[in-house]
Amino acid sequence: MEMTTAVESLSALAHEGRLKVFRLLVTAGSAGLAAGEIARRLGTPPNTLSANLALLAHAGLAQSRRDGRSIIYSARFDRMGELMAWLAEDCCGGAPEVCGPLAAASMRSPCLPTEA
Repeated sequence: MEMTTAVESLSALAHEGRLKVFRLLVTAGSAGLAAGEIARRLGTPPNTLSANLALLAHAGLAQSRRDGRSIIYSARFDRMGELMAWLAEDCCGGAPEVCGPLAAASMRSPCLPTEA
């Protein structure tokens, strides 16, 4: 990932409303959510939501598809993964113990099964 792409993605997330939308889309998974459902869950006015979704899509963090009369939005997990990897790319700097807590935190992802 290039610096300008990372800055664009981080800028899109550096707003409370857009961050809430993105986190909701991540929770929804690949199925996504209709724009109206996003607005209902977050209590966001349609014009504000539209602007937030447009900025997230422009930054490559969200995508849309038409389903009948609805527009379904979903998070772009590939771009999210690229951004996270780019942020941690030089983490260890020759000292793996520096990134130990980061690696441990990523292994506690709610998407991964927990050990019994």
